[in-house]
Amino acid sequence: MADSPLAWWRRQGLRFRLTVAAAAVLALALALSASVLVSVLERALMDTVDESTRQQAQAVRVAADGGTLTSPITTHDGTLVQVIDDRGRITHVTYGTDRLVPLLDARARAKVLAEGKATLLDGRPYAIPGFLRVIVLRADRGQTVVAARPISEIQTSLVTAGKVLLIGTPALVVLLAVASWLMIGRTLRPIAALRKGAADITHTARSRRLPVPESRDEVHSLATTLNGMLSRLEEAEQRQRGLVSDAAHELRSPLASIRLQLEVALGHPEGQDWRETAEGVLEDTLRLSRLAEDLLALARLDERGGVPARREPVDLDEVVRQSADRYAEARLTVCDPVVVRGDALDLSRVLTNLMDNAVRHTASKVEVALTADGVLTVTDDGPGIPAQDRERVFNRFTRLDTGRSRDEGGAGLGLAIVRETVRAHGGTVSLDDAEPGLRVVITLPVARG
Repeated sequence: MADSPLAWWRRQGLRFRLTVAAAAVLALALALSASVLVSVLERALMDTVDESTRQQAQAVRVAADGGTLTSPITTHDGTLVQVIDDRGRITHVTYGTDRLVPLLDARARAKVLAEGKATLLDGRPYAIPGFLRVIVLRADRGQTVVAARPISEIQTSLVTAGKVLLIGTPALVVLLAVASWLMIGRTLRPIAALRKGAADITHTARSRRLPVPESRDEVHSLATTLNGMLSRLEEAEQRQRGLVSDAAHELRSPLASIRLQLEVALGHPEGQDWRETAEGVLEDTLRLSRLAEDLLALARLDERGGVPARREPVDLDEVVRQSADRYAEARLTVCDPVVVRGDALDLSRVLTNLMDNAVRHTASKVEVALTADGVLTVTDDGPGIPAQDRERVFNRFTRLDTGRSRDEGGAGLGLAIVRETVRAHGGTVSLDDAEPGLRVVITLPVARG
């Protein structure tokens, strides 16, 4: 089954379609222009002939009214004139004009007089080649002046102009099609370079970038945008590789510990405290479980693209109260009810991570406070974090070498999960000095209405 013309057209290249479209539009425009030009030229020439013929007729009528007509009538531009009396007889004519047969019969003369416009007459029955433009004027004493002017020269000029346009218009269309083909090819050349550059980018050449043309046009913007996208993809891949590498490194320690404990226990079963071995294996297993949960939480955040799983009203004060009640070290200060929009489970995980981190490092107590404008603070009186490291600790698998870093329970993902979750809910998180200790400040947008 043959394809439809529309399907065939869609399969053609952009260069071909643009060239054909430009040529078709120009051909249509030139055809309309040529038609209008010939029409206007014909109308202008005919108006000129009619005006000249009318002036000759007016001069003859004045002479007829004054009784000063000569025989034959003399005209300077070859106008044919007949003067017909009230009985229909021809009384005066110009040289070479029929003296017996009027150019227009009585009915035709009356019609032209009523319309007041020139009429077209075939001159061949009167031994005059070509067509005539005829003007009829009424004179005194029932006389009628009939003036005619041949228009064969005008018709010849119009035919010549038509032939020139008929030959010139296709030539112009072909010339524009060739020029359009070349110009469109040069315009699309940067796009072809982009395509070739994109084809050259593989998994072994990820750092390559697409060529950016010098012209500040849409192709330049497209190339810049695509290079920015490639940079973001490369950064995302590097983060993913780093996450996989860090996760593998973190998993090796508890797995190696479990393997070592089991190998020792199986190698010396008679002197082994199996309860102690089980407790050690359980501790490492819980560490693996927490790490797996943290990795899963980060993966879900990345998969959602920084958007909460749900956006529903959440009583933030109730979430804070429930989370703090699980820790004996917590001292809670909660204001009136605070409602935010988001995922209650994600927000609860934020509080749990902050409380776990604070409890591990506090000297005596952890103060938790929530204000009516959605500002949540968690403060401990531990060793704190140096100012130069307060931004770095939000990176994944980041654990400092001093102070708060001497922690065997965390893998460096807690604060990273906190920041990603808070950002997904449209909030911010920062670390401040509590003197002594550390204060975590979270600001979430409060739901209105």
